[in-house]
Amino acid sequence: MNSPFAAAAAGLAGFPASALGPRPSLDRLLHAIRRHMEMDVAFISEFKDGRRFFRQVEIGDSALAIQPGNSDPLEESYCQRVVDGRLPELIPDACANAEALTLAATRAVPVGAHLSVPIRLADGRVYGTFCCFSHAPNATLTERDLNVMRVFSDMAAEQIQHDLDQQLARHEIEDRIDAVLRSDGLRMVYQPIVDVATNSVAGFESLARFTSEPYRTPDVWFSEAGEIGRLIELESLAIRLALASIAELPASVYVAVNASPETIVKGALAEALRGQPLERLVVEVTEHQAIERYEDIANAIAPLQRRGLRIAIDDAGAGYASFRHVLNLHPHIVKLDNSITHDIDVDRSRRALAAALCGFAAETGCGIVAEGVETAAELDAVRKLGIARAQGYHLGRPMSFADVRTALLH
Repeated sequence: MNSPFAAAAAGLAGFPASALGPRPSLDRLLHAIRRHMEMDVAFISEFKDGRRFFRQVEIGDSALAIQPGNSDPLEESYCQRVVDGRLPELIPDACANAEALTLAATRAVPVGAHLSVPIRLADGRVYGTFCCFSHAPNATLTERDLNVMRVFSDMAAEQIQHDLDQQLARHEIEDRIDAVLRSDGLRMVYQPIVDVATNSVAGFESLARFTSEPYRTPDVWFSEAGEIGRLIELESLAIRLALASIAELPASVYVAVNASPETIVKGALAEALRGQPLERLVVEVTEHQAIERYEDIANAIAPLQRRGLRIAIDDAGAGYASFRHVLNLHPHIVKLDNSITHDIDVDRSRRALAAALCGFAAETGCGIVAEGVETAAELDAVRKLGIARAQGYHLGRPMSFADVRTALLH
């Protein structure tokens, strides 16, 4: 084979696959090798439990019924014998090789020319093989062609290693979340939201705290849950825990819970709030990416709003997405992100942005809560801007529900 592709690929032999540019898909690798080697079949095999599994298959001969997932005994395969050295990696004519003739497939398929190289993972373990064969012999195959196979095998190994690492990471996340859901690995704390004028508690934001090992901040827990499709479960649990004892709080105090658009749209929020006094609840919509269909959120939450539920947009001013939320969800409350509140007493730009949002709030009839107030000077600046409510360490740190009840009694 003397195609420009073969020459170029052969010239890359000896370079790490990671140096060859973006990682191609396994399907593309197999298609390229089969086409340019002029073979009838190309495949990637995996060795597992004494069998050879066909994981990826590129086939140009419709008469061969080889499908991904098919398997056969490993000892009866070319793959095993190439790996252990009983067969060479390059066979121009299988019928001319005595060892190949001991395999039934050589005559039954038939196998003519055959190339196969081991796929080795990062730890040196043989995953399987990268193979191709034709029905007819091919005496023109050379070491250069085998070098091309080795380059492609290295590329395949990188992709397979990446996929295996992702699978392992997913399983670890699944295990951690399962442990939280079936135990007491998640607890809720409550940070006071204070009326700036009277210095009284107007409400509490419920915040998740995870006690399971290894330690991860709440945003990492929820982000990982979202990556594997478990965000709704975790958020629903947090909401139920947060509201478990709301009846013990004074009727004048509200509780804010956090929910992603996914949890809202899929109906999980409505389910988690079933039976709760909605007029005493605020849902903070937490999402740091743009939402394409705000009408889906509005439709899902409208029945709850009619029964008294209020909506807040969290982290307003933290990015483009939060402003889109403010404009499209028509919230009752806009929460200024702590990136605006921090140093608001000495930074004119921050005060100007906060003032602009206050003007927007006055025009649209929603309230403002300043988050992240950590000093008396910041609180004074917030008060001068006419912001009615604030939240932050200067006003109160997150506390257990028992401490909430104690604080409200004094």
